[in-house]
Amino acid sequence: MTKPYVFITRKLPEDVVAPLLAIAEVEMWPHEDMAVPRDVLVEKAKRATAILPMVSDPIDEDVLSAGSALRVVANMGVGYDNIDVAAATHRGILVCNTPDVLTDTTADLTFALLLATARRLVEAAEFLKEGKWKSWSPFLLAGADVHHKTIGIVGMGNIGQAVAKRAKGFDMNVLYHNRSRRPEAEEKLGAVYRPFADLLAESDFVVCLTPLTSETRHLFNREAFRQMKKSAIFINAARGAVVDEQALYEALVVGEIAAAGLDVFEHEPVAADHPLVSLPNVVALPHIGSATYETRRAMMTLARDNIIAVLEGRPPLTPVNRIS
Repeated sequence: MTKPYVFITRKLPEDVVAPLLAIAEVEMWPHEDMAVPRDVLVEKAKRATAILPMVSDPIDEDVLSAGSALRVVANMGVGYDNIDVAAATHRGILVCNTPDVLTDTTADLTFALLLATARRLVEAAEFLKEGKWKSWSPFLLAGADVHHKTIGIVGMGNIGQAVAKRAKGFDMNVLYHNRSRRPEAEEKLGAVYRPFADLLAESDFVVCLTPLTSETRHLFNREAFRQMKKSAIFINAARGAVVDEQALYEALVVGEIAAAGLDVFEHEPVAADHPLVSLPNVVALPHIGSATYETRRAMMTLARDNIIAVLEGRPPLTPVNRIS
């Protein structure tokens, strides 16, 4: 009997992949730091029973329609806007993600990005390395306090609530906006719900953690930035396309907001000459929200286990869609 064929779009550690080998033929794209070419992905999909992609791999109609035997796409990431879930559901293909295992790690990075941006840590480190530190002065690289300020979290899912926990440790006032109210966050964390416009106007730090949907695409546009305080700092650790990058650039250049910390961009990877990256009041990171050894291995393992469950005829552990 022919084993099912599993295609993995990046090179993963052998010990992570090993349990799959007992039940499937497994092929990995041989590079860890290079995306699988589009034509190769479509070609592999023609044979695949399962695909394990990264969040940067577009699993669209072309890929899904090529996969006549495809049963499951197990994304290595909590977000799945790279997958056409409606098309997959229509074709009877399960879609899975990796929630929960990266919540605290991503919250750590988000708050670290907030701190780094507020206190100008990257700028200060480069200032020293470039030999510019000649003397002490009262306002040398002075940033903004974080403690006792107001943080506005847009997207109060698990990661948003984990960021709120960290903010409470800094005695911050926590506001949030979400598609639906979160009574548990209000009760346990003292978070206060605000309409979107009110949150923008009241917050010293606006943190974007909302999923990318048709409703949230370019949610942060020029009008949104104009509603913020001139001293406000904007942090995005969600998805790049939630932000109109040209509007953000203009807001930073003309001083409508003070600074931004970005772990994500609309089109990734970005070059060093990207307009936002060039600004001194922007801390830019290469989408490393969940990038710790422990968490990335947990994500790989969960994606693998979702595939094993489906191939063995069991329900997946973390399904995104339902197949009737």
